[in-house]
Amino acid sequence: MKRSNWNVMAVSAALLTGLTATAQNAAEQTFINPKGQTVTVSKAVAFRVTPPARDWPVIQEKANADFPDKQKAKGHNKFKKHEVTNPNALPANGLDPVWQQQEGNWANRAPLANFNGQNGETPPDPTGAAGLNYYVQAVNVSYRIYNKNGGNVAGPFSLNNLWPGTTNEGDPIVMYDRHADRWFISQFNDPANILIAVSETSDPAGSYYSWNFSMGQFPDYPKFSIWWDGYYMTSNSSNTAVVFERDKMLNGDAGAQMVRLSAPNLGTGGFRNILPADADGDLPANGTPCYFFNLEDDSWSGVSSDAIKVYEMNVDWNNTSNTAITVSQTLNTQAFSTDFGFGFSNIEQPGSTQKLDAVSQIFYYRAQYMRWAGYNSIVLCHVVDVDNTDHAGIRWYELRDQDDGNWSIYQQGTYAPDNGNRWLGSIAMDNQGNIGLAYSHNNPSANLHSGIRYTGRMAGDPLGQMTVAEETVVDGGGALTGTNRYGDYGHMALDPDGETLWFTGEWLNGAGSSRTRIFSFRLAGNVGIENPYYKSLEMNAVANNGQLQVQVNGLKNNEPVMLELWSADGKILHHSDVFPQNRGFLQNIPVHHLAAGTYLVRTGNAGFQKVLKTVVQ
Repeated sequence: MKRSNWNVMAVSAALLTGLTATAQNAAEQTFINPKGQTVTVSKAVAFRVTPPARDWPVIQEKANADFPDKQKAKGHNKFKKHEVTNPNALPANGLDPVWQQQEGNWANRAPLANFNGQNGETPPDPTGAAGLNYYVQAVNVSYRIYNKNGGNVAGPFSLNNLWPGTTNEGDPIVMYDRHADRWFISQFNDPANILIAVSETSDPAGSYYSWNFSMGQFPDYPKFSIWWDGYYMTSNSSNTAVVFERDKMLNGDAGAQMVRLSAPNLGTGGFRNILPADADGDLPANGTPCYFFNLEDDSWSGVSSDAIKVYEMNVDWNNTSNTAITVSQTLNTQAFSTDFGFGFSNIEQPGSTQKLDAVSQIFYYRAQYMRWAGYNSIVLCHVVDVDNTDHAGIRWYELRDQDDGNWSIYQQGTYAPDNGNRWLGSIAMDNQGNIGLAYSHNNPSANLHSGIRYTGRMAGDPLGQMTVAEETVVDGGGALTGTNRYGDYGHMALDPDGETLWFTGEWLNGAGSSRTRIFSFRLAGNVGIENPYYKSLEMNAVANNGQLQVQVNGLKNNEPVMLELWSADGKILHHSDVFPQNRGFLQNIPVHHLAAGTYLVRTGNAGFQKVLKTVVQ
């Protein structure tokens, strides 16, 4: 949601020297696609290549109290809640039918890394991702590069160094594009612009390609995803389905296009931010539409049942006028309630009458997409009132399709194992099918202030249950006063190792001031617990004399696995079925005909997968 400007150190004249700045012909083209939808196509109004970030002026991080939040007076920019109009909405007795009221028993899943992030504004909007060697976090309105132990590598820097001449407005998103080994950073900008930067190399402290796109309407609460054919975006505006030309952005092309539409059947009565599928592990197959997900509560006007609405967006970069988004499915869920009242003061705090915003009625970031042998999965989560008393719990889902776009709910549950509140969650799956869920937590009855906790489940555990004992990352120390603004989101990301999960979110220190935390944890392979599918998998791939030699060791047994080679845009270049011996195999894939570049090797079966980036010279 829209923020006030942060009065930060101006970019020095020395920094601006040598910038390549190219104004583009940003004239919009508008088409009516075959489905009768309005398609708007444009290019950036400005493009630059920045100097290396490590050469930028470092800003002095100040106490949170030094950042006056003008939004306290203004309230939410365009966040409108759906009014509750159906008195007969389910659940009829007010109790969530899939409410998990006890913790799981898997213990010893304590954080690996656990350190304070940047302070930011109130709220900080923390976002971040892990690459091969670094963790990059952005908040309102700065970003910083850490090593994976929490040591500072570079920064903090003002976010608008990425887009000189712009002001800092906020709502950043950081993504690590594992398929290209690049970094993606964004924020919005008045009056109606979205700013995007993509690192020139794998070095997050290096130079960035940066674009400034005019949206036509302010893109409130933007959320992004990585797909095989684009960087997709949604926002709380009429720009609810947007895609940017990823391949050109990765090459630093000033003429990279933006295509935007409005997703149908969203209505205008409430928050209009749907969530795009974000590919982890492996890219979806070339030609796969990008899926979007929207939450619907039967207490809202015009909604007949609690459901997940699924959209498909197809972009045609050769003829952008053919781009379209359609509603493909409506998946009825177990009954839930997102009703915390019509205002934004929802979550009770100990020792204060000030309540915090639950950021209800929407899916929390991200909608993580994982590709498996024979099926694909999506994990989602949102906040619910579990017992009609404004007792916040996290409803979560795993959706699956059979590689055909026909999604169904494979499992769902609501995690609220005691009388504490859990909200502002983010969920992700690792390469073994285990699921991690992190969130804000407080408990007024136990005098526990707003901090961060997490749980999870192992792939073979009973469906709908978070079976990992809840872990505390940090407990809060005081109550936030004077504003209900908290969050507005957290961000769970999967490490390129496929096993480590990273989360960043807000917590409150002893003075009740906003702080952020960064931590990682691993569900697989801890404390001698053997994974159901393999114990100590090792995978290597080396290209030599026109052959890619792939060696895998440490499989649980000799059950068949698949071996695939993928291009960076999601095309399957090789597929074979392999029958291991002695818990491993050695296979050659011909690559003499391929262009030099980065490729992805994948092995696995229905129970696990391993994805490895390799380079063909």
